[in-house]
Amino acid sequence: MADEELKVEEGNKVEEGKKEEQETREEKQKEQEKEKEEKQEEDEKLEEEEEEEEEEEEEIELKDQVISIRRVTKVVKGGKNLSFSALAAVGSGNGLVGIGKGKAREVPQAIRKAVEDAKKKLIKVSLADTTISHFIKGEAGGGVVILRPASKGTGVIAGGAVRVIMELAGIKDVLTKSIRSNNPLSVANATMDALKRLRNPKEVSEKRGKTKEMIWQ
Repeated sequence: MADEELKVEEGNKVEEGKKEEQETREEKQKEQEKEKEEKQEEDEKLEEEEEEEEEEEEEIELKDQVISIRRVTKVVKGGKNLSFSALAAVGSGNGLVGIGKGKAREVPQAIRKAVEDAKKKLIKVSLADTTISHFIKGEAGGGVVILRPASKGTGVIAGGAVRVIMELAGIKDVLTKSIRSNNPLSVANATMDALKRLRNPKEVSEKRGKTKEMIWQ
């Protein structure tokens, strides 16, 4: 009798163990299914966000303009390889602007590459109506560019690369001065450096917890 009772108890324990294993398996399966559902939802959300971003990019009409085209010669063992290097700017005319470089053996291909590169490097410029919000100086390599706000009707007082970038960014009234290097690439990079560091008076006043008049004269 005692042996039979022990056998019954052992059998019950085995069955209970099997039930527990099944329950744990079912719980794990449920957790895995939940994780899969959550991942699917996250993937769907990411896809929707990407589609929205693509639509927004398509809605923004970007204009492009060539700043400079240079002929580049590379001396190799067999002789000289000629190619063209292009510098182009892209902008929306409403605060978005970027510059890019491209190199190819033909001018159209070099320009196309430069425009594509510029579209990848777009920045948002802080505008104050038709001008910039404050005085700023930009530096890049040997180029130094100074930008000053101007009253309505002044126009874009600039030349070369600076003028192209200002117009594509949507700045209609500004005073500029290019110092030191006249290299178009250095001047363009210095201009972009200045535009990157422009600040909006409202944002600065909110961060500092002060009124706009106290920090912006």
